[in-house]
Amino acid sequence: MKRLMALFATGLASLVLAAPAALAQESSSFAESVNNVMAPVSDFISGIIFFTLQDIIPVLPPIPFIVLWLLGGGIFFSFYMGFPNIRGFAQSIRIVKGTYDDPDDPGEVTHFQALTAAVSGTVGLGNIAGVAIAISVGGPGATFWMIMAGLFGMSSKFVECTLGLKYRKIDENGVVSGGPMYYLTEGLANQGYPALGKVLAVIAAVFIIGGAYGAGAMFQTNQSSMQFTNELAALTGGESSFFFGKPWLFGVVFAAAVGLVIIGGIRQITHVTEFLVPIMAITYVTASMFVILGNASEIPAAFGQIFAGAFTGEGVAGGIIGVLIQGLRRATFSNEAGLGSASIAHAAAKTKEPVSEGLVALLEPFIDTVVICTITALVIILTNSVDASASGTMAGIALTSKAFATVIDWFPYILTIAVVMFAFSTSITWFYYGQRAFLWLFGNNKNADLAFKISYLLIIFIGSAMSLAPVMDMADALLLAIGFPNILGLYLMRKEVRAMLDDYFARIKSGEIKPYVERD
Repeated sequence: MKRLMALFATGLASLVLAAPAALAQESSSFAESVNNVMAPVSDFISGIIFFTLQDIIPVLPPIPFIVLWLLGGGIFFSFYMGFPNIRGFAQSIRIVKGTYDDPDDPGEVTHFQALTAAVSGTVGLGNIAGVAIAISVGGPGATFWMIMAGLFGMSSKFVECTLGLKYRKIDENGVVSGGPMYYLTEGLANQGYPALGKVLAVIAAVFIIGGAYGAGAMFQTNQSSMQFTNELAALTGGESSFFFGKPWLFGVVFAAAVGLVIIGGIRQITHVTEFLVPIMAITYVTASMFVILGNASEIPAAFGQIFAGAFTGEGVAGGIIGVLIQGLRRATFSNEAGLGSASIAHAAAKTKEPVSEGLVALLEPFIDTVVICTITALVIILTNSVDASASGTMAGIALTSKAFATVIDWFPYILTIAVVMFAFSTSITWFYYGQRAFLWLFGNNKNADLAFKISYLLIIFIGSAMSLAPVMDMADALLLAIGFPNILGLYLMRKEVRAMLDDYFARIKSGEIKPYVERD
């Protein structure tokens, strides 16, 4: 860990010192300088996190252990908890609608606001660029495994967000702090593992900070700046445009906009996400459905490709193993199930019932992966935009943009608006996640808070100047690594959550838990 932090700090310091001189040079030279510094850091991190079964036992397939760890957790919790992803779905809808909202309950935000904040952290460019990457590398069959990961991930999300609310802390000013740092520490102490809980909590906090830098800052600004700059340059002269090849200009503006929002804390963040999430979802889904319905006759064949490719891996190096890895890796990056990150947002919900917020949370993987990722995959497949040879930026947001453009040439402009909203909402939510973890580690004081804000905004700028490959590898590794300590902690507290779930449904059935309007 010390070597990792030292390497990252060295790279960051090099960029800070080199930035003024680099900005004075051609933008391509600046981007090259950024990549030369950050690529070795990315390779080092991903090499550690994505060790495979084959690295341990040579005769086994080269499947990253973290992928099996997260999928296995979702499958286990689905069976052990009695499939809360199915039997709790209708109740979760009722809760989100505000049926049980009590304004006097402790917390900072409503169930709906907590959901939109968490969804804004999951529904991002992983749903657009990430799906394109998965299909480019794993073929249409990767979509099947993304859907499976989303369905089972609903149960992992339920468990971690139930614990997140139960073990949250509320200070004298009403500010809520929650997440893996808290339920791993206190929850495992209650189970008789205080030392283990503390160690796992520290590891989780470090990885959450890394996930905020990689997935929340770097990846979001990288792909949104690429899409925005490409379209802006096309409108202003193409390759002769002032904006051509200068995505870092967008990064400066993007970082400034994020900075304005994060000053206000979770309340300001939820006000923004409560407004943005429905708009960006409607915008993107409407545009996607236009493409899908325009090719309605081809939909059965598209699903045929998805199911056939999931089990044959035709035309894909590595066959079914390659398809499975890409699908599960991209799905987990997108919905964050099993990572515990969303529990930081859900901990702020106004409620006395931890299980109720856990049920709200299970909607996230369904919305994020089962619905939106599948829609994106269908757009790419139906427009015959799948390109197994795609690399670099063409394997990301540009491929999805190309798919939309095959139907109507101005669709990429709609996509650009959606992309910016997706990226912005994800970045501000992940700032909050990283901030909570950072302050837990280094103390809840103004100096620590300022240090994280500055570093986060700087990382946003750096991400806008990097190429996709190192950004994607680093974001994947830093984000998925949170699953190592989190899933272990959830497993050790499984009986506690199962008992809470059974008790909650028993009280719902008996009428003890009533809608707010029916209470005396």
